[in-house]
Amino acid sequence: MRLYQKIILGIVGVITVAVLGATAYGIKMYHDANSSFNAIVEKIDRKNSRHVSKANIDNTEPFSVLLMGIDTGALGRTEQGRSDSMMVVTVNPEKKRSTIVSLDRDIYTQIVGYGTMDKLNHAYAFGGVEMAMDSVENLLDIPLDHYVSINMQGLRDLIDAVGGITVNNKIDFTLEGVHVPKGEIKLNGKTGLAYARMRKQDPEGDIGRQKRQREVITKIVNKVMSIDSVANYQKILKAVEKNTKTDLSWDDMLDIANNYIPAFKNIEQDQLEGEGQMMNGIYYQMLGLNQILTMQNKLKAELNLPTSETLPTGDEYTSGYAQGQFYDDTNQTSDADGSVQNVTGTQGYDDGSQTTSGYDQNYEEQAAY
Repeated sequence: MRLYQKIILGIVGVITVAVLGATAYGIKMYHDANSSFNAIVEKIDRKNSRHVSKANIDNTEPFSVLLMGIDTGALGRTEQGRSDSMMVVTVNPEKKRSTIVSLDRDIYTQIVGYGTMDKLNHAYAFGGVEMAMDSVENLLDIPLDHYVSINMQGLRDLIDAVGGITVNNKIDFTLEGVHVPKGEIKLNGKTGLAYARMRKQDPEGDIGRQKRQREVITKIVNKVMSIDSVANYQKILKAVEKNTKTDLSWDDMLDIANNYIPAFKNIEQDQLEGEGQMMNGIYYQMLGLNQILTMQNKLKAELNLPTSETLPTGDEYTSGYAQGQFYDDTNQTSDADGSVQNVTGTQGYDDGSQTTSGYDQNYEEQAAY
């Protein structure tokens, strides 16, 4: 789900309106936003991080954020879920550019601090935000400065907060008792969440779902950034406050609003996904050696860090790259943007069904996610 790049923009937009407001109404917005963001701040203790210092946002240094969509909150679940969506965002004010790299949740990688190889999205379930950040940081060989997480209920609340959104639905469907008719319709939070989540009834499968998710989020952001949303800013802040956690402070957000806005207006998107492979009845995405090195260097360049000709090794890694974690992709080709294209093998799904299914021993269930 590409929710987080848009939420960041929406949050920054709301704060910017408050900061720049010269009237008493603007001052009230400022204080309300301050209160809301103080409520969502949740600091973390990263004992396994390889990087001791964070980027200094106050000095407008490039910084990185791990964005996570948590699979809990919208289906009556209250347990700590998986990080069903994971994205790494880099923001470079000097280059006036941001990058967003989506990480496939089935990537086979080390779970740092847990002592095992597993699906990337299991890191959050095993050890929360800290383990998720440490594992992604280890995989990509870049520092992760901050995190933002939001649960599924957040999407529903945001749609309601902006007064609903209008879409042109191409497929008449019902999901978990929620009917969404075909044609141009106005979605509230309940129907909007169903519209963004439906996959199996779409002929395009997960690709179709991703298109609808981008459509939903784009329309939410357009409303958040509009003058009309100023009257609803309290509802928007409440939706963020109820469903979001971050270690970004209020002062950080003010600095971002004041100094980083041009970088958010130029966003490049990428995807890190490998080849599908079944191991012991469980589906994984296996990354190529050249593929992961290319992605590491791309993100390092965006953070003004030195690039490398080889994958890193040494004691600075918690346990090093495990043998067999990456496959030899020298017979594959790369696009101009550095993304690797499969020449042979599966295209990310074990059976062509647009799902990643298989018995998952970690959760003792037949998983289709």
